[in-house]
Amino acid sequence: MEGVLTGARGVGDAGANQTERGEVTDGQRAGPHEKLLLLQKNSCKPWPRTRAKVKGCLGCLARVLCRTGVARWMCLAALGILTALTSCFMDFTTDRVLNAQRWLMGSVGGGVGLQYLVWIVCPIALTTFGTGFTQSVCPQSAGSGVPEVKTIMGGVPLPDYLTLNNLIAKIVGMTCTLAAGSPVFLGKLGPFVHLSTMVGAFLNRLLSIVCEVGEESFHYEMLVCSAAVAMASCFGCPISGVLFSVEVMSSHFATKNYCRSFFTAICGAMMFRILAICSNERETILPLLSTSFPVDFPFDLPEMVFFAVLGLLCGLLCVVYLFGHRWIIRFTLKNKILKKLLTTEKTLYTGLVVFVLASMTFPGSVGWLMASRLSMRELLTSLLDSQAWVHLPQNSSEPWPPAQVDVKRLWLEWTPPGISVFTTLGVFLSMKFWLLLLACTIPMPAGYFMPVYLYGAAIGRLVGEFVAFVFPEGIQSEGSVNPINPGGYALAGAAAFSGAVTHTLSPGLLVLEMTGQLYHSLPVLLAVLLSNAVCRRFSPNFYDGIILIKKLPYLPMVLQYHPELCAVKVSQLMKRSVTVLARCGKAGEVRAALTAVQDSEIPVVDTLDSMILLGSVCRSELIRFLQESTGSGLDRELGEVCIIQPTTAQLLSETTIKQAHAMLTVLDLHPLYVTEGGKLVGVMSSSEMKKAIEDLANGKISPPT
Repeated sequence: MEGVLTGARGVGDAGANQTERGEVTDGQRAGPHEKLLLLQKNSCKPWPRTRAKVKGCLGCLARVLCRTGVARWMCLAALGILTALTSCFMDFTTDRVLNAQRWLMGSVGGGVGLQYLVWIVCPIALTTFGTGFTQSVCPQSAGSGVPEVKTIMGGVPLPDYLTLNNLIAKIVGMTCTLAAGSPVFLGKLGPFVHLSTMVGAFLNRLLSIVCEVGEESFHYEMLVCSAAVAMASCFGCPISGVLFSVEVMSSHFATKNYCRSFFTAICGAMMFRILAICSNERETILPLLSTSFPVDFPFDLPEMVFFAVLGLLCGLLCVVYLFGHRWIIRFTLKNKILKKLLTTEKTLYTGLVVFVLASMTFPGSVGWLMASRLSMRELLTSLLDSQAWVHLPQNSSEPWPPAQVDVKRLWLEWTPPGISVFTTLGVFLSMKFWLLLLACTIPMPAGYFMPVYLYGAAIGRLVGEFVAFVFPEGIQSEGSVNPINPGGYALAGAAAFSGAVTHTLSPGLLVLEMTGQLYHSLPVLLAVLLSNAVCRRFSPNFYDGIILIKKLPYLPMVLQYHPELCAVKVSQLMKRSVTVLARCGKAGEVRAALTAVQDSEIPVVDTLDSMILLGSVCRSELIRFLQESTGSGLDRELGEVCIIQPTTAQLLSETTIKQAHAMLTVLDLHPLYVTEGGKLVGVMSSSEMKKAIEDLANGKISPPT
């Protein structure tokens, strides 16, 4: 046992006295009178007494705010406001760049060569700059960031993903991705979740400094609220934002974070809507997407069959899409040429991929059958049009394509003369399928939720146009005939496909909040449930697939797809070399323990021979014990001065890794002591758990036979 667990003893008296005197000197280095005298002697700063009083008042106010809990709510409100400001800044910058590209396309005249040059140069320049900048500042900023945030919220810290460099790289790279427009066809929700968690982490550090508490006390709650405010700040939808945080980001959700998440999300959504009014984009607080669905009779009961078929179709297509996504990611990692490009020449790889994407979507080629001149918001608005395009008369006298995009008649981009709407929607779905998979390999910040959301809306639009074609007069029910609304099918398709990709129901609520069309809640939820049922049966969701490919230390996914690892015992993973203190320990042993480890608490045993665990003593108690022992001059024992806190829970050697992970994350117990017959044999903390999950994901640990 002595070789396994090390007791704190054997420190020289000279070194002990010196360390002891150093600690006392640090604690009594400068009293309040000495600080005031230093301020008075500093002639460079005027009004020293006034500044001291103001500083004292501010400190008193900070203590009051922290003790009453107001500081936490202020921090949550600041989180919502800052994320909304960042989102609006990115949208403002993106709109200006896209408008400049559209103006440049129109100013070059009818020359196809010049238009093609403008069409490909702008996205290539933006994406290559974004890739180069992000890879230079912080390579970890590439991609969505949601899998890494899930891992962090699962109890495994990833320090490189919550840094200031990552935040700056994320903002710049995401802005370049969005400004590249529809040729690249990527969104911002995923990276914005990562961005909001970084802002939340910085605010949590500020709160811990002001309130003089540890960062861990409010860390997880701030991350949960950050994940909720991301969707609220992107779309102005607070309810679906909280539901997204519960479904996607959290392996477990504490009810105490429910009101805080809603408060943060509402602050972000309100600021997002107010800024839209201030920038003259909206006249008042309205849904993000305006629709003209019929209110008196939005859909007929027999149409529920078609909505159910739409949900099943979206689920099947989602399984194929997720399989293709995992395949192309693995292919880029295994192919020697692509692997070399992604290792040494990421900017070149980005330029080549964007060149292919822009060439295939150029309006002068296949792009004229894909409505490629529309931005992503205009694409979604056009797909939600309530009128059936299959019945619209085509006016061959008007020049096509129009010189400029008609924002009031966006459907014109989908109905070129002599081409059926089924052809344009079919070409859009078939081309965007593999183009989106190719775009997912670009090594820069990019969101993948909005593209699949749009793809699902196109699937729903195709089904809706087919139903309108089969029933040109509408479906007769109870003696009345009601026309088909293809926009309602696009609404359900967007929710069903994006919900299946993420294995969530929150997209169903998102489409209702974005459009204000609560009348379609029943068919939308039906389609989402059916698509989820199909996709969950055959494939992991988008973010979990990335976790599996990257082998991130996220235990729920590792155990779900490797159930044999559930039998791994704590005895295979625990830390056996533990610094302990005996109840009768003296000042020298305590000082040696504090020097040996930096843990916040140290276990206490009955004696170093028996190793019977009594509890633990926090670090501040041990420092107070040293100070009292020094001041009194008595060689007192640890148990006479310090309060030994009993352990809330203990692990046995036969406890499984799954049970230990649940106690560390759900119950938030750090650390966990492992005992056998009451004797301390090891410890399991967050660092040991992280290393254990990484070893499990990489196959370095096998279950016992």
